[in-house]
Amino acid sequence: MNDGMPNLGVTSTEKHDRTLQVDVGETLSNLMDQANTYISAAKAKNTVRSYQSDWRHFTSWCENFGLASLPTTEETYALYLTNLAKDGFKASTIQRRISAISQAHTAAGYESPNTNKIRMVWAGIKRTIGTEEKGKEPIILDILKQILDVIPDRLLGIRDRALLLLGFAGAFRRSELIGIDVEDIKTVKEGIVISLKSSKTNQEGKKEVVAIPYGENPDTCPVHAINKWLEVANISEGALFRSINRHGQVSEKRLSSKAVSIIVKRYMNVVGLNEEDYAGHSLRSGFATTAAMLGKSERSIMKQSRHKSAYMVRKYIRHTSLFEENAATDIGL
Repeated sequence: MNDGMPNLGVTSTEKHDRTLQVDVGETLSNLMDQANTYISAAKAKNTVRSYQSDWRHFTSWCENFGLASLPTTEETYALYLTNLAKDGFKASTIQRRISAISQAHTAAGYESPNTNKIRMVWAGIKRTIGTEEKGKEPIILDILKQILDVIPDRLLGIRDRALLLLGFAGAFRRSELIGIDVEDIKTVKEGIVISLKSSKTNQEGKKEVVAIPYGENPDTCPVHAINKWLEVANISEGALFRSINRHGQVSEKRLSSKAVSIIVKRYMNVVGLNEEDYAGHSLRSGFATTAAMLGKSERSIMKQSRHKSAYMVRKYIRHTSLFEENAATDIGL
């Protein structure tokens, strides 16, 4: 039966097969997009931003010399690394650039450019410039108490006191500290328990909690400081730590990670210490150092700081055991 449509020699079965092919193609395309989304989510946002910045630096350098960046050549890559070392970049920065360049090539479907020759160049650079990093100084308890003594008892000071005490007692990373919401805090008999949504070592979003016990002294108690900040700032939900404008008004905007470093450096200046020696991370390393000085076990320190590696904790415990069981002590000098 002819319904008026021209017969192009395509049967209904063939039409059905083509439709299936289109549907399958669209499905696979959607799955590929989702897969790429998962790949992007596999690394922390800060890591992704760093890699993007490193890749832009490499491509810009290549453009300046008229060289290919993707795929790059062994010679170009070796020249770039050599130039980084000559310009005084730290070994850790060069290592990150190497990772970024390798990741970019792999993502684009090319082989990693990290050939034997490149590995030899990198080994030579490390041997020449050294790999030891001078980390920031820890804010140990004595220094923290000096800071607390000079913090003014007004809105800005009340916020800063709460931030510094919580950052120290919880051994929080900056991103963890400013990411805390009021809803993440649960009051218990012993103090408060804070649920972390995610962290550097917990990218899968598994529940991770940090217990903050009451302090012995109300002036240095992190729980008391948090409660006072919430009360005077009239905060009942949302971001815990927020910016305050010059009119003394508390914003709904969450503090940035950079703000934590600024706050730390501000008070280091006030107590007469060099702000360049300290950063936001000094609270976290200061807790580990202080706990070790007081004889706390590595296991208990790792439980509070949520480190997965004892080696990493030992990096934070600075100079605490230099004079313990020191062979040069009491030998008659």
